[in-house]
Amino acid sequence: MADYGHDLLFGTFLTPHADRADEVVALARLTEQVGLDLVTVQDHPYQPAFLDAWTLLSVIAASTERVRVSPNVANLPLRPPAVLARSAASLDLLSGGRVELGLGAGAFWEAIAANGGPHRTPAESVAALDEAIRIIRGLWGQAGRSVRVEGSHYRVTGAKVGPRPAHDVGIWVGAYKPRMLRLVGRAADGWLPSLGYLQLDQLPELNAIIDDSATRAGRSPGDVRRLLNITGTFGPGGSGPLSGSPEEWAERLAGLTLEHGISTFILGSDDPTDIRRFGAEVVPLVRELVDAARAGTPAPPTDGAGTSATTDGAVPPTDEAVPATDGAARSAGPDGRPDRTGSPAGDHTVAREIPGLGVTPTPDDGHRHSDTAVWDESTRPTGPAPEAGRRYSARERAQGQHLVDVHDHLRQELTQVRDLVDQVEAGTLGVAAARSHINTMTLRQNNWTLGAYCESYCRVVTTHHTIEDATMLPHLRRADPRLAPVTRRLEEEHRVIHGVIEAVDRALVDLVSGDGDVKNLRSAVDLLTDTLLSHLSYEERELVEPLARLSFH
Repeated sequence: MADYGHDLLFGTFLTPHADRADEVVALARLTEQVGLDLVTVQDHPYQPAFLDAWTLLSVIAASTERVRVSPNVANLPLRPPAVLARSAASLDLLSGGRVELGLGAGAFWEAIAANGGPHRTPAESVAALDEAIRIIRGLWGQAGRSVRVEGSHYRVTGAKVGPRPAHDVGIWVGAYKPRMLRLVGRAADGWLPSLGYLQLDQLPELNAIIDDSATRAGRSPGDVRRLLNITGTFGPGGSGPLSGSPEEWAERLAGLTLEHGISTFILGSDDPTDIRRFGAEVVPLVRELVDAARAGTPAPPTDGAGTSATTDGAVPPTDEAVPATDGAARSAGPDGRPDRTGSPAGDHTVAREIPGLGVTPTPDDGHRHSDTAVWDESTRPTGPAPEAGRRYSARERAQGQHLVDVHDHLRQELTQVRDLVDQVEAGTLGVAAARSHINTMTLRQNNWTLGAYCESYCRVVTTHHTIEDATMLPHLRRADPRLAPVTRRLEEEHRVIHGVIEAVDRALVDLVSGDGDVKNLRSAVDLLTDTLLSHLSYEERELVEPLARLSFH
């Protein structure tokens, strides 16, 4: 079976626990933070322990900026297709075109009937789904100004079109049996089964049914995206088709793309550690392996740590590598290092991409809110200059970009903190509520002695959130001793940041007790703003390239 050539997508499949609603939304935000493309949730409207899928997806869409959202899959018997079409189109408009529609014919018929839905036979389920797809597409404006479908299960007689979605929403159908697979081939945009309900050795046979049906309907087999809900275990001792190291996961998933056309992998896990590992360690390597194969370039082998292995440590150039260009280089001083002019009041840089890497560290604009300074920025050491002409693989670029992405999340949280203080000052938010909100943020909970990157990128290995021995800064020091002064300075600044955040919390406590005022709180937050933004820019400037080059895991 051939690769259908679709772009690769990766996502999560979350359980909508009603008693852990905040955690579910936090996992969705984590999905975006680690660079995945899609958040999906189960839809079982008869399950009282679950949140309503469409309500949850709306909150997730409002809580994120980039990821797509989808039910996995929508329970058609309890969601009339005309209403479902308008729900999906409305959320697509509100989210800026980030909705897809996973759609299922139904299961657990006794529970469906107990909640007012029909009890259908397998044949009736296929017929009802076929009618529903025609109604949904019609109401999205794909078949005229009004919709008329007089089916055995759904009758729509002249319903007006609209609202039209912001983009062409994909209809991804969960299916396993031949009749449903034939429906997928002639009418759907994607096939969305779950690993466990099918065996991998069935893929050629099931794909062939879809392909044949698509061809008979005048479509190309490539018109149907192939998706897969996956589960598995990281580390030794696991069983099943997905287990082992991230490298073993990546090789298996890349093989599923190249041999069976699966282009979307959705991880079924509510474990934040698994989600982090999937996004940070598995996905970049899958992309690199598939890109290399599609380009006809041999993929670099991997060593035990998953890094590209060559005799000199450099990644052999591929179509995915980005050559250095003069236009991307930062201006250099007489010693060949990037020119980092500034003053004791600010260690400022311009936003230029690192040559050949394609990742732009965020500059420090030099603006300061506070008259207090907790360190002398002019004494910050500088690491080695990037190697001229070095080429970086897709996976290496992802590792460098991950630091910027993590920092951007912290910057967003800092903006939220300042907004909360504005609300407290205006009297529209209570101090206790503001403190409670701040205490849930990453910047408040982060172990700053290890750095924000580690907290997001490393896996937690004990219940006390101890980070594995090979943490980021020690690893970089061992891999390149020239980075020792920079990493030591960063560790010192992490400890200072922890104290500055504690001062914000004390100011909130004082305000609640009557021993402080909003002016003191504002001063504490101003100092946090100056300190954190300065530090994040410095860390990115010095570590984005080493993290890519030295393959931290």
